[in-house]
Amino acid sequence: MWTIPFLIMFPFLVSILMFTIRVNKVRNTIAYVSAGIIIAATAAMVVQWLAGGCQNMNLYYETHLIDRAMLVVVVLLMCLVTFLCFKYKRRLISLLSIIPTLMIVKLELNGPELSSIAHIHIDRLSVLMCVIIGLIGSLIVIYSVGYMHGYHHYHTEFEDRRYYFFMLLFVFLGSMFGFVLSESLLWIDLFWEMTSICSFLLIGYTRTEEAIANSFRALWMNLFGGVLLAVAIYLTAYGTGNLSLQNLVALGVAGEKAVMIPVAFIAVAALTKAAQMPFSTWLMGAMVAPTPSSALLHSATMVKAGIYVLFRLAPAMCGTTTGLLISFIGGFTFFAASFMAIAQSDGKKVLAFSTISNLGLMVACAGVGTSETIWAGVFLMIFHAVSKSLLFQNMGATENSLHSRDIENMHGLIYRLPRLGMFMFVGIAGMFLAPFGMLISKWSALKASVDESNILLVLFICFGSATTMFYWTKWMTKLISFTDTEIKVKDITKKDELFSLSIHAILMIALCLLFPLLSKTYVEPLLFEMFGHATAVLPTAVLYLLIVIICVIFCVPILAFKYSEHIEVSKKLSYMNGINVGNNKEFVDSFGEPKHLFMSNWYFRVLFGQRKLMVPCEIISAIFMIALLAVIIGGAV
Repeated sequence: MWTIPFLIMFPFLVSILMFTIRVNKVRNTIAYVSAGIIIAATAAMVVQWLAGGCQNMNLYYETHLIDRAMLVVVVLLMCLVTFLCFKYKRRLISLLSIIPTLMIVKLELNGPELSSIAHIHIDRLSVLMCVIIGLIGSLIVIYSVGYMHGYHHYHTEFEDRRYYFFMLLFVFLGSMFGFVLSESLLWIDLFWEMTSICSFLLIGYTRTEEAIANSFRALWMNLFGGVLLAVAIYLTAYGTGNLSLQNLVALGVAGEKAVMIPVAFIAVAALTKAAQMPFSTWLMGAMVAPTPSSALLHSATMVKAGIYVLFRLAPAMCGTTTGLLISFIGGFTFFAASFMAIAQSDGKKVLAFSTISNLGLMVACAGVGTSETIWAGVFLMIFHAVSKSLLFQNMGATENSLHSRDIENMHGLIYRLPRLGMFMFVGIAGMFLAPFGMLISKWSALKASVDESNILLVLFICFGSATTMFYWTKWMTKLISFTDTEIKVKDITKKDELFSLSIHAILMIALCLLFPLLSKTYVEPLLFEMFGHATAVLPTAVLYLLIVIICVIFCVPILAFKYSEHIEVSKKLSYMNGINVGNNKEFVDSFGEPKHLFMSNWYFRVLFGQRKLMVPCEIISAIFMIALLAVIIGGAV
C-alpha cells in the first residue's frame, strides 16, 4: 500500500516547505493544497483497505536501514530537547530525554537477538485513527490559515512566526500517522517522542513567560511517559525477544508474567498522553497556545494517542490489577474534572476540563477492557474528536469577533452571531445530548460497568455525567437566551474558518444519523478483531428511535432565533421584579433605586474551583497509582 509511507512522509516534506517559504500567500496556498492531498490520500488508503476485503495487514518486515535512520532521529531529538532545557534553565528535564534515548540506543546497537516482526500493522482501529487524523487534522490546518492571519493582526505583541507554526502542524500530523500505524514498539517510541516535542513547541509558540512555563510542564510530563515506555520496551526485548505490540497484547491475554510490568508501564505512559490525573495540568496549560494548537492537541491527535494505546492494551488489561489501576484513574479523572469544569466561565477552560473529563471516561472503558466498554469507548473517541475540534475552532472564531471568550459574554450569541452560535450549539449538543454519541456512549459505559459489578466506576460515571450536564446546560442556555438585540457584533470569521466549521458541523450531524449503521458495519467488526466476539450494549432499535429526537433538538435554536425576531418587532418588555423604564436593560426597584439588569450563571468557584480541587485530586490519583504499580511489580518479580 503506497498510501502508508505517503501519509507518514508527505507531512514531513510539507513541513520543510512551510518553514522555508516566508511569503504568507504562497505558504497558505501550499497549506490548502497539502491538507487536501492528505485527505485524498487518507481516502485512498481506506479504499485500498476496503478493496483488500478489510483484512488485517502486516507490512515492512525488513527495515534495517530505516531503523538506523530512525535511531539518528531519536538522538537528534534528544539533542534538541537538551539544548532547549539548558537554554531556558530547565536542565533536570533533559534527563527525561537523555535516559530513555540511551536505553533505546543500547538496545538497538547491543541488545538481545530480536524476532523479525512487521513494523506496520493495519486493522480497523488503526484505519479509524488515520481517518480522524487525516480528516480532522487537515481541516484544522485549513482553519489555521485564516485564524493565524487574524491572530497576528490583533496580537501584534507576538512575533509573526507562522512559518514555524505551520511546520509544527505538519510534523505533528506525520508523527501521528506514524504512531497509529506502527507495530514495532521501537517505531512507536520514536513517534511518541516526536509528538511530545511538537506539542511542547506548539504550546510555547508565543514565547511569553507563561507559554514557556506551560510548555515545559507539558514536556516533562510527556517525557516521563516516554521514560516508562522505554523501560517497558527494554523489559519486553529482554523478556520475550519480540517487540511487536500485538505479540505483547497476546502474551498479556495469556497471563504471561514476563509482560505484566511492560503492559502496566505502557498503560501508565499512555495516561500522560491522555492528560489523566496526576498528569492533567499540562493540557490546561496548552490553552495559552493559539486556538488551532488547542484543537489539534485536544481533539484529533495528541490526547488520542494515549487513548489509542490503551484500546490496544485493553484485552491484556481485562480483569487484571493494571486494568483496575487504569479504570480507577480514568473514572476518577472523569468525575473530578467534570466538577472543576462547573467553576469555569472561560470557554476554553471549560473545553479543556471537558476534554480531560471525557478522556477519563474513555480511559476507564479501556481499563475495564471488555467488548462492551470498548464499544462505548470507540464511539466516545469518534464523537469527541469531531465535536471538540468544532468547539475549539468555533471558540477561536467567537473570541476574534467578541474579543472575549467568557461564557457570560455569549448571552444570546445565536442572535448576535447566528452562524457561530449555531456551530457552537451543534458542538455542545454533540457532547452530551441524545441522540448524540456522547450521551449514548456514557449510557453504554454505565451499563457495561454495572454488568461488570464495578461499583466505584458506576458512581464515578453517575456523578460525573450529572455534573457534565450541568456545565454544558449553563453554556447552551446562554446561547439561546434572549438578549438585547441592540448590541451588534460584527462577524469577522474568514471563509477558510467557516469552511472547516461547516464540515465539522455536517460531520457531527451525519454521525448522529448514521450512528446505528456505523455500529453495525464498523465498530462491532472492530471489537470482533480485538476480542473474538462483539456485543453492542444498546439494541439497534433503541438507537434508531433516538435518532428521531435530533429533529426536536435542532428546532430549539431555530425557534429561539425566530422568536427573538418577533420580540424585537413588538418591543415586548420583560418583567424584571420592579418598574420598567422602557427597555429591557434597566428597572426601578421597590426602594425607588435604579437597577441595571444583569444575568449570570452560578459557578461555585469556592467549592469546585481548580485551585481548590486540583492538588488534592492529583495526590489521591498519584497515591493510588504508585500503590497499584508496587503491587504489579511485586507480583511479577
